[in-house]
Amino acid sequence: MNTVSEWLDVGMFVVACVVLLAGFPVAFTLAGTAILFSVIGWMLGAFDPTFLAALPQRIFGIMTNPVLISVPLFVFMGVMLERSKVAELLLETMGRLFGRLPGGLGISVTLVGALLAASTGIVGATVVTMGLLSLPTMLRWGYDPKLAAGSIAAAGTLGQIIPPSLVLVVLGDVLANAYQTAQTDMGNFAPETVSVSDLFAGALIPGLALAGLYIVYQVVVAIVSPKSSPPAPEGLGKVTLGEVAGALIPPVALVLCVLGSILFGIATPTEAASVGAVGTLLLGGQRRAPHLTPWFVATWVALAALLVLATTVDMRLGRSDTTGLQSLGIAASVVLSLVLAAGVLLATWVNFKGEVLRPVVRTTTEITTMVFTIVIGATFFSLVFRGLGGEAMVARHLEALPGGSAQAIIVVMIAMFLLGFFVDYLEIAYIVVPIAAPVLLKMPMPDGSAMSPVWLGVLMSVNLQTSFMHPPFGAALFFLRGVAPPEVKTSHIYLGAVPFVVIQVAMLWVLWEWPSLATWLPRLLYASQ
Repeated sequence: MNTVSEWLDVGMFVVACVVLLAGFPVAFTLAGTAILFSVIGWMLGAFDPTFLAALPQRIFGIMTNPVLISVPLFVFMGVMLERSKVAELLLETMGRLFGRLPGGLGISVTLVGALLAASTGIVGATVVTMGLLSLPTMLRWGYDPKLAAGSIAAAGTLGQIIPPSLVLVVLGDVLANAYQTAQTDMGNFAPETVSVSDLFAGALIPGLALAGLYIVYQVVVAIVSPKSSPPAPEGLGKVTLGEVAGALIPPVALVLCVLGSILFGIATPTEAASVGAVGTLLLGGQRRAPHLTPWFVATWVALAALLVLATTVDMRLGRSDTTGLQSLGIAASVVLSLVLAAGVLLATWVNFKGEVLRPVVRTTTEITTMVFTIVIGATFFSLVFRGLGGEAMVARHLEALPGGSAQAIIVVMIAMFLLGFFVDYLEIAYIVVPIAAPVLLKMPMPDGSAMSPVWLGVLMSVNLQTSFMHPPFGAALFFLRGVAPPEVKTSHIYLGAVPFVVIQVAMLWVLWEWPSLATWLPRLLYASQ
């Protein structure tokens, strides 16, 4: 590889970061930078323009990728859950339940953030909702603005590590290709696949542990500095067991249907996302038409029963050896499908009449379009970077590091952490991971065992989560700034985020020291690593 190509590869990243800091849209910045450097490289003899012939095929592969089909469904889940006021009821109930404790409202925000993360995985909707509902209350109770803002932003970003999350969906797809490439390079032409389900299972325990660390920090702050997170003022009404059950059961049922069906192999992530989309539609209808609750409950029962039948009874038609039990299962599935279809149509009509469905569909379309536009721009950028020899350059430098795989992983983690100050997680996932992951996956783990793609993926996802909290460009900070009251300054939000970023970095160290936190559950469920 010549020096000109190396300088062009470095120049691509520098120019992209400078243009992004100037405020240009991410997708067009990446694509424009790729076009510019492909022309410069071609003129200098360092780039073969025939590389660009692969771009249409790559775009076609993105648009037809069955894993990425789940993206609009998960986005619909998040937006619909926000509009259905489930988060509002949860925050109010949990605040009354824990509010009498010092730091109780901050703990409630973290618990609700974790539950919403397991239901939707959408950071923006969670941060905005909790910022609108909890931040004024925390300030009214006398919370330190920095602690209040940091708690809300951190709880919102749990949606990027607790499955299901868009980060895990995107990273799972990219890592699957990287692992296959690494295994092929090592002479294994029939490697085990790494699925999004593996990554979901691997991220569950670290995600919950991270939420636990947030709560520990809030408890410590309440003990050390009681004035910064006081208990609720006198006169706060008591919450009944029925109110707690009414607030918790709908989102917990949604989590069991979506995340449970993925982890236990009942459905693929895409199929589970469609179940979640239907579930949030039913929740929205039930919240707007309480008098129709029995119909929606019957629909929920039909949905759960269909999931059970799909995994316990062979319902394939046109077979000559169908047993009586299988015939009964097929008949029951037809009836349950009719009940489900009627309930979905009823929920759709209720949400449409309530002026909810139209803005949800519009927002889902906007977010999905943004995601896929960024992915296409990042793919263009990655293609030109590889055409200039950047992949070989990165591989050569990583393999030459004196500390072996440990130092190579640390260098990649630091690079991803620093890039999080300037670019979004999607660009990092589609530019850095495809280049660095195949090299890392060919190396042994720091303890000498074979590199676990699940452990590496969870490590990267926790790292990518910090990009949402980085001052000054963290997306969660921008979302919170947009809905925060005037008395909350931008400096409060930035300073409040710093301790939680430190906790996220500490979680990286915990995963480094105890990889089994990420590999134990996937190995238990799928016998994979």
